[in-house]
Amino acid sequence: MIALALLLAAAASAHHTPGALVVATPRGESRLPVVADWTGSPVVAAPMLAAALNGSVQTTGAWAEVIVARQSFRFLLGASVFTLNDRLEPLAGAASIARDTLFLPLQFVAEVLPRVLAERFRYDPAAGRFTESVPAAATVARLPNGLLPGHLVTLDPGHGGVDPGMRSPQFPRGITESDITLQIGLLLRQELKRRGIGVVMTRTTDTLIDLDDRGTYCKESCDLFVSIHVNSLPRRAGYYTRNGFETYFLAEAKTEEAARVEQMENEAIRFERPHASAASVEGLDFILKDLQLNEYLRESARLAELIQDHLDPIHTGENLGVKQAGFRVLTTARRPAVLVELGYGTNSGDARLLTTPRGQKSLTAAVADAIVAYLIEYERKTGSAADSGARAPK
Repeated sequence: MIALALLLAAAASAHHTPGALVVATPRGESRLPVVADWTGSPVVAAPMLAAALNGSVQTTGAWAEVIVARQSFRFLLGASVFTLNDRLEPLAGAASIARDTLFLPLQFVAEVLPRVLAERFRYDPAAGRFTESVPAAATVARLPNGLLPGHLVTLDPGHGGVDPGMRSPQFPRGITESDITLQIGLLLRQELKRRGIGVVMTRTTDTLIDLDDRGTYCKESCDLFVSIHVNSLPRRAGYYTRNGFETYFLAEAKTEEAARVEQMENEAIRFERPHASAASVEGLDFILKDLQLNEYLRESARLAELIQDHLDPIHTGENLGVKQAGFRVLTTARRPAVLVELGYGTNSGDARLLTTPRGQKSLTAAVADAIVAYLIEYERKTGSAADSGARAPK
């Protein structure tokens, strides 16, 4: 592996290194400075590249994920390698962080992207010009599941860090809601990627993300936002008998139970930084009223309905249906967005489903199937998919 990386580095040094990289796309042209990293290797700023290509960048611990054309590339910081579809591949140089900015080897733009996405990108080394051409929908082959390639979903495992979510004697010792939502979120990411769908995670470790920040991970290239949670009931007569699953979309709560769940999930704001609680109730009410006037409401409700339909055959609890409530976590996702309560942690049967490998696999497969069903349905309505220029309603 090291020898191959050295050979690639030698080959890369033989090529002309431009002072600036011209990125030409159907949306316009950008000039990205090409600078030298601490080893003298040419690199470009990942945020600038992602912005030019309508992609995204996310750094978590020792890894950085760059999504371009809905294809995920993961870089181990400081190492001359990256992963693509769970395969480790060599690079001529290493991804690195400098002045809080992620930099990628120029080779990633000049060689990797044109090789991996040959139908979309090409690079002219003499001109230092990187060109994107978006293929027409008619020429894009469908995935085995019937989807056109190019979809991206944001997954949000609820709670985390200093906010453990609910604790239950029905869970294995030491396990909390934040552990369960993270494990299910990571499994769901695998399931969606196996189905050809790109994924952005709001968290991949036990860390706290502010409620108002979670939805912002669903950016322009994102199709859907799915927040994952576990329900519970306060101690009262027979509380442990309540079981079941329900999926919410953002609107004013219609029932007392929906208002209770809304309050329970929004209480997580007490764990956040002081500035995070500055948003007023009036601001939330305004967003709710604004969203009720656009197409997000209908699309989110349809996604919630499909999730309920697909969970129903495999869940051991009751199908509690589609509901609506004013969850803060959904207010900043400017795409169809839902919050799934996968079961009651206070119920022994639901807790078993939520914490056993078999149960988690069943839950994630069902939710992944529902997301695929929604995206196929949306393609049929619009006649196209993300790669051909179609987006979820704006």
